[in-house]
Amino acid sequence: MGNPRKSAILLFGPPGSGKGTQGAVLGELLGFFHVSTGDIFRALDKESELGNTFASYSSRGELVPDDVTIRIFNAHLEKAQKNRDYSPSDDILLLDGIPRSVQQAQLLEDDLDVLNVIHFAANNEAELINRLRGRAMKQGRTDDAKEEVIRRRLEVYAQETRPVLAHYDAGIVKTVDAIGTPAEVLARVLAEIAPLQRDYWAARASAG
Repeated sequence: MGNPRKSAILLFGPPGSGKGTQGAVLGELLGFFHVSTGDIFRALDKESELGNTFASYSSRGELVPDDVTIRIFNAHLEKAQKNRDYSPSDDILLLDGIPRSVQQAQLLEDDLDVLNVIHFAANNEAELINRLRGRAMKQGRTDDAKEEVIRRRLEVYAQETRPVLAHYDAGIVKTVDAIGTPAEVLARVLAEIAPLQRDYWAARASAG
């Protein structure tokens, strides 16, 4: 018998929509474990094979191949479980940056039980570009601050990642306005996921 599927909430939206900021805050709350594939990739040893692979795609604003992404994601979760940072029986995964393609969503179906998809809607492209440029410069990633790279990332999102929304039942997709202060956006997200966590804990308690 295989391992039970891991409960997850997807933080979904275009680059610069703030899902990483919100995921980091929510990940500090009891019962949630935040996973950002962008952070995982950037933490890779730049001299390693995987580090070089990531850099070659990231510098062009393109997605890392699906098989590589899934392999790194699974290794990260295994390490988190071993270190007791994450417990599949107690924590809901907050996934930021995965799945980024329909194929990734399909590959993860046997491993993930997606409870909700929080869709960060941000229709102001100029605002997204300014956010991404400012973040890249603050983190010293000057190549990522180039406008052509940023626009390419937004194009890739529209072509390859946004279709993932249609992969999931519309009933679990919750759209929140991503424009506003971090606290305002956080309040909108909490309004969607707080009842979900309450029901999740209640179901766990009755099953146990």
